[in-house]
Amino acid sequence: MSDVQGPPDGRKPVFAAERRKRILELLRANGTLSLRQLAEAVQSSEVTVRRDVRALEADGLLDRHHGGASLPGELSREATYLQKAQVAGDEKAAIADLAAALVEDGDAIAIGPGTTTHALAQRLTGHTELTVVTNSLLVAQTLAASPRIEVVVTGGTLRGPVQALIGSAAERSLAGLRMRRVFISGNGLTAERGLSTPNMQVAGTDRALAEAGEEVVVLADHTKVGVDTMVQTVPPERIDHLVTGEEAAPEELHELSARGVRIHVARL
Repeated sequence: MSDVQGPPDGRKPVFAAERRKRILELLRANGTLSLRQLAEAVQSSEVTVRRDVRALEADGLLDRHHGGASLPGELSREATYLQKAQVAGDEKAAIADLAAALVEDGDAIAIGPGTTTHALAQRLTGHTELTVVTNSLLVAQTLAASPRIEVVVTGGTLRGPVQALIGSAAERSLAGLRMRRVFISGNGLTAERGLSTPNMQVAGTDRALAEAGEEVVVLADHTKVGVDTMVQTVPPERIDHLVTGEEAAPEELHELSARGVRIHVARL
């Protein structure tokens, strides 16, 4: 839908003004969003929404970045576990189901913090001879009652919002370890920068987790795909698998696939 031409006195067209107001409301409610998500929400084209985003950025009302937009300062805002748990619950469950197929009895794996990785851990409780390294308190707690799973918890400083151990002690405890696969999440994923997160200490520990894996498996629901946040954790060339939902931006998935990432799409 193109903008309606305004009157000759230069006032903003009412449709554009209403659409831009709605874009700001969406960002306040959801944080960072991709252009595709915004376009769908306001029932307009990505070309039109891109023009709206540029106008709102010029007015200082939002920050524009690769493939999306956020409120000023939003790239460094970290959502809590409870806030994340309220988003795309069915999709995260389907992603966890599909990701669980990448784990075999006898494996040594690592699982990072996050709502989707926690859901994955819930699906692994019946495995045998499995070793799981994690910095997530929720993952460790979930697997604690499984007698045939050895759980190795990193050291580190507890970061309450994400229920994870982070920092230099966590990174040191991961140094020298080698696992078959590392299952990791984040706050944003783009073909240009890979996985990202708003917090520098969380990013450092996520990088250490990824370095410990022969293969890196990213679990990201569609709200993360096409979204960029402040600190890069895993560059795209280091990602071996992406498990995501069927609503994920197809152009971003195509670009990731072109960079060698194997795409697994979970169907609801």
